[in-house]
Amino acid sequence: MEIVVSIFFFLLIIIGIAVAIGIYGIPTIIAFTRNHKNKTAILALNILLGWTFLGWVACLVWSLTNDQSNQQTIN
Repeated sequence: MEIVVSIFFFLLIIIGIAVAIGIYGIPTIIAFTRNHKNKTAILALNILLGWTFLGWVACLVWSLTNDQSNQQTIN
């Protein structure tokens, strides 16, 4: 019975780590999905400062900002 509990907790930890990495990468995923012109800078900032909450929020806001190069003007 102890081995089943150990395996369960091990799997729970692995799933938790996978979810945490997914949440950590949300700003980068959004930037690449939206083809943001600064997607590589967002990726770099997310890797370097994303572990801080403030850095992660800054990356998220930056990835959600309107990219001027994707807009079309109508004359």
